Amino acid sequence: MKTVQGPGIFLSQFIGEEAPFNTLEGLAEWAARLGYKALQIPCNHRHIFDLELAALSQTYCDEIVGTLATYGLTISELSTHLEGQLVAVHPAYDAAFDNFAPEHLRGNPTARQAWAVEKLTQAAVASQRLGLRAHATFSGALAWPYFYPWPPHNALLLDEAFAELARRWQPILDRFDRYGVDLCFEIHPGEDLHDGVTFERFLAAVDNHPRCNILYDPSHLLLQQIDYLAFIDIYHSRIKAFHVKDAEFRINGRSGVYGGYQPWVDRAGRFRSPGDGQIDFGAIFSKLTQYGYDGWAVLEWECCLKQGDAGAREGCEFIRRHIIPVAERAFDDFAAGSSDRASVRAMLGLGDAL
Repeated sequence: MKTVQGPGIFLSQFIGEEAPFNTLEGLAEWAARLGYKALQIPCNHRHIFDLELAALSQTYCDEIVGTLATYGLTISELSTHLEGQLVAVHPAYDAAFDNFAPEHLRGNPTARQAWAVEKLTQAAVASQRLGLRAHATFSGALAWPYFYPWPPHNALLLDEAFAELARRWQPILDRFDRYGVDLCFEIHPGEDLHDGVTFERFLAAVDNHPRCNILYDPSHLLLQQIDYLAFIDIYHSRIKAFHVKDAEFRINGRSGVYGGYQPWVDRAGRFRSPGDGQIDFGAIFSKLTQYGYDGWAVLEWECCLKQGDAGAREGCEFIRRHIIPVAERAFDDFAAGSSDRASVRAMLGLGDAL
């Protein structure tokens, strides 16, 4: 067993135009004041973190590490959620996802995808320069428009979708392997990797690649009515990153898991600040500790009711309370008997050892 690291905080939901949220140093000072020990840093805000420069310059990476260290902080992971999304985009979503790319690439899906692959490649190099073990991303989606079996599922269509997804990600996974970093796909609706079965299908398509791993976020599992604790039992060997995000699903007579196109506050399933929803984080931390997860517990704050700064402040203490310091010895060691072979054979009435 190992002790989960934390608390960490994902910066994406907090970056803004006003101080202290408009610079990395300002965000670091704010997070440290709340009690966080690590930042998960998105790569789509160049003024916060320059991914291209980080991939080229060890000096820049050392400066980032040094700046954070002055506040008692480290980096848990870098994140390329938006860039990963662009590795695979079904044409139905071209316009919706176009603004994830630089303006000069919009309207050009081929160039947009090539740019996304380049960003992932840079993230692998930068992660190594920063001394990181894991990286957070999305898989993108080619089959998602067909997730519901009406019209009836076309087996060949799904085979082709996952084969193509694997073809696009295989060289990226190889690059991450070259730099010794685990690539962690957040299991998330809207991505082709949105549950355990789809992750398994993709994993098989990339030949069980050792760097193909999971960012575990129980909120997305609860809202799909998946057993998020059994998920850990099944996939713990592939869980290399962890978002602490709560959710609730309120069964009603008007809408269900698909949400009825309603705003978040009106949906049956909605995200909540940690402790305000239905997820049993005590059981989650226990299972992750039992299975030896020693990565970071990172708050991803998304709540349809609570103000963000309050969620960040409460989330830090919430994670801290749930981290289980691993015992160095068994609680009943004081009552343990002799462990030499002769003694235990005597206890069994077997006489002298053979």
